[in-house]
Amino acid sequence: MERERKVGDHVIYTDEWSKKHNALVTNWWGEMCCNLLFVVDDADKKDQYGQQIERRSSCSHGSVVQAPGNFWKHPDEG
Repeated sequence: MERERKVGDHVIYTDEWSKKHNALVTNWWGEMCCNLLFVVDDADKKDQYGQQIERRSSCSHGSVVQAPGNFWKHPDEG
């Protein structure tokens, strides 16, 4: 299914510990790779603005990654 891709798209990022995070795309690198950011849910990572954010760059879609983490998918892609 062909999708329109734009900065600000909502995706689900699965981190290196296989934990899922709601994330926003900050740049697309083609159809399967993007830069993204997400809010850290670690209570120790707070600052004067609230929970901190983390960024991932050149993050690939889950369909092309064999590892159990460090990838993104669209919210409707289970």
